[in-house]
Amino acid sequence: MYYVYILLTENNTLYCGYTDNVEKRFEKHLSGLGAKYTRANKPVKIVYQAEFETKSAAMKEEARIKKLNRNEKLRLAGLL
Repeated sequence: MYYVYILLTENNTLYCGYTDNVEKRFEKHLSGLGAKYTRANKPVKIVYQAEFETKSAAMKEEARIKKLNRNEKLRLAGLL
């Protein structure tokens, strides 16, 4: 299984990514090894995740989510 997730950061921004293990990936983000963006914008919590059968499907959903505006992402995560 693969997952798409959205993180909320300390400065109230959103980060979207995909992985095969959300908790392990979140720990990498917290340690500063996850992504360049989350090194500068420390993640606070996972606000959204969705499961997919294939890596390809997860990557397509990640690309779709990244095209959404902030309010659409917040709505998807149930925060708006």
